[in-house]
Amino acid sequence: MASRVQAVSIVDAVANDLRSRILRGELTAASALTETDIAAAYDVARPTAKTAIEKLVVEGLLARGPHKTARVTEFGPEAVRDIYLARAYLESEVLRRLARSRTVPDGAVRANLDIAAVANGSTMDVVEPDMRFHTSLIDAVGNERISRMYRSLVGEVRLCMTRVQSLELLDTALILAEHQRILDLIGDGDGTGAAHLLDEHLGRARERLVAAIGGEAGPEADLPSALTPLT
Repeated sequence: MASRVQAVSIVDAVANDLRSRILRGELTAASALTETDIAAAYDVARPTAKTAIEKLVVEGLLARGPHKTARVTEFGPEAVRDIYLARAYLESEVLRRLARSRTVPDGAVRANLDIAAVANGSTMDVVEPDMRFHTSLIDAVGNERISRMYRSLVGEVRLCMTRVQSLELLDTALILAEHQRILDLIGDGDGTGAAHLLDEHLGRARERLVAAIGGEAGPEADLPSALTPLT
């Protein structure tokens, strides 16, 4: 049986490819993305290139002021903290709600297994399954608006994750172990414990990234985990 495919517009196709290149680290803040260059690179009309760029500006992946060239968004320390705080608010409450019904999402379990499968590879290989782990938890609540709210942050969250992994700020084994413990706590009905571990998990990444981009790291950066990393 043939698999289903989803048709996308030319604008979406260009935006999707640019998004992938940004999240892989191929395009950086040093790269100027003009409408003319994008149109030529993808053999599309300039208005198409402009709309694709605007789509990524809305997602937070590109930044462009009036009459200025678009560039990959470069977050400062406070922006990083804002992004992580916003996702922590949503994710912590979701963990508590999942724990009440002891619902361990299959998607999150599979995503963590995928992290284990790439644990010995490039740190960049962790970004996609790591993002999928957290998104699966959000979606498991079954609330369309909560999922939509979280997805409004996804571009910026993935950009932060890409920076964390490209700079090798976190040990993959520890990510894997803390994810698994979060799932175990949900299964045990311990929402408070799961939320506390999530705060530790996100706080470590947040403050190490803050330090890496020139800010002053908070104590969470060096807070030892209560878990023993997998070997």
